[in-house]
Amino acid sequence: MPVTPHKAQRPYRGVFPVAPTIFDERGELDLEGQRRCIDFMIDAGSHGLCILANFSEQFVLTDAERETVMHAVLEHVAGRVPVIVTTTHFSSAVCAARSKQAEVAGAAMVMVMPPYHGATFRVPEKGIVEFFKILSGAINIPIMIQDAPVAGTPLSVELLARLSRELSNIRYFKIEVPGAAAKLRSLIEAGGKDIEGPWDGEEAITLLADLDAGATGAMTGGGYPDGIRQIIDPYFAGDREKAKAAYERWLPLINYENRQCGLIACKAMMQAGGVIKSEAVRHPLQPLHPATRAGLLELAKERDALALRWGK
Repeated sequence: MPVTPHKAQRPYRGVFPVAPTIFDERGELDLEGQRRCIDFMIDAGSHGLCILANFSEQFVLTDAERETVMHAVLEHVAGRVPVIVTTTHFSSAVCAARSKQAEVAGAAMVMVMPPYHGATFRVPEKGIVEFFKILSGAINIPIMIQDAPVAGTPLSVELLARLSRELSNIRYFKIEVPGAAAKLRSLIEAGGKDIEGPWDGEEAITLLADLDAGATGAMTGGGYPDGIRQIIDPYFAGDREKAKAAYERWLPLINYENRQCGLIACKAMMQAGGVIKSEAVRHPLQPLHPATRAGLLELAKERDALALRWGK
């Protein structure tokens, strides 16, 4: 089914949270819940969305389920906001095919980690360059390189700047390694105009420092885009003090998600607020301990997070 093109123009900026994949209590896809989740995230102020990322539990989905979720989301969004589709795979050919499929379906961008498998299967820099060259040549939409500890693959500033300089579609970078702000600052300096989107990640735990370093986007968890907007909007409007105050207000919740809950946080908030029926994650992932869940919801309620009242 054709998808209405997104209206947002490049460069993409702002809050692009990761949408969770919604399951029912049996662990099956809940597409009705998925659509409600997407509607909430747009209503909460997301400038765009990312799907099928690690915080979407992409690693527990079959290839057929990935396609089902991708098409369901893109068709439901129908161009209201740009959607980034994560297409990470170790195989250059499979990643390129996934990315082409996402482009045809209406994705605004794809996000990809460097090829890795487990704790020890890595490729050298030559292989990484060739991997992204194949990917860039397969599509006509921008590519975001996800520089994350989970890949275990060191991506130097020099390598990232080289990729942006030599490959026309490598334009966005989600930096979520230790020292993210310093790396963002160095990447912007080294890559210049080729760095179209230097972005913050890791649930916004270092968001203010990353904004100070030049970040223009934030890819966070999906539970409180409204809270992240309260930080981003004044910062981009030139009011750093207001942004700093908002960051300090939301930081306890950001920290709690990052350090205590992980990817389940957004689902727990959405379920508590009637957005979705179940906060289930797929086994062997485990549910939140009731005390941990209570602590999360207490912090979210104190900040009047929209997720807790959207569906009521």
